[in-house]
Amino acid sequence: MIVILGAIAGAMWGVRSSRQRNGDRKDIAQYAAVGGILGGLIGLFVTIGIEKIL
Repeated sequence: MIVILGAIAGAMWGVRSSRQRNGDRKDIAQYAAVGGILGGLIGLFVTIGIEKIL
């Protein structure tokens, strides 16, 4: 669940970042994809960390 939330938050961050830089549709899609991947990876590491602690 944390991975999905991280991916969504990362994609939203990517879209916002691209729009601030006046990107076109392709730029927005690329930034959203990269942000989603990074957010998902961070969520994965957080999930693994939580599982190790518990």
